[in-house]
Amino acid sequence: MNEWLSQLQPWHWIILCLLLLGAEAIGIGGFLLGAAAAAAAIAGFLFFWPDTSWANQLILFAIAAVIFTVAYWRFFRSYNDHTEQPQLNDRAAQLIGRSWVLQQSLPSGESRVQIGDTLWRVRTEQQLQQGIRVEVIDRDGMVLLVRQVIT
Repeated sequence: MNEWLSQLQPWHWIILCLLLLGAEAIGIGGFLLGAAAAAAAIAGFLFFWPDTSWANQLILFAIAAVIFTVAYWRFFRSYNDHTEQPQLNDRAAQLIGRSWVLQQSLPSGESRVQIGDTLWRVRTEQQLQQGIRVEVIDRDGMVLLVRQVIT
């Protein structure tokens, strides 16, 4: 084992980098990206200083893995959380402000209404008659809160 470790070459680190990236692609969630970047950095380091001992290579790898992982979690991870469409997967929130004409009367309390191609649970504080315009004013989970539009 010691003989093999003493002969670590840059391509060993490149293979480790590719293996870590492959494991990351399976879906670990960002934990292995720092270690993969560290393995690539050690491979680059060895091209310039090829006579670095295996112990120093492992120490440098450990330090670089921690640094790259912390950098990923602090700077790059939050970049993926920002989106131009924050309500993309929140259909109930997308309906807030939308109005339509009722096709059926709604009793006060909870009932169901067809909006587009989906049957939604709606809640209203007053009875609403067929033919009036209503709008979604808020939501409570997946229940839409509606009221009559006053024109």
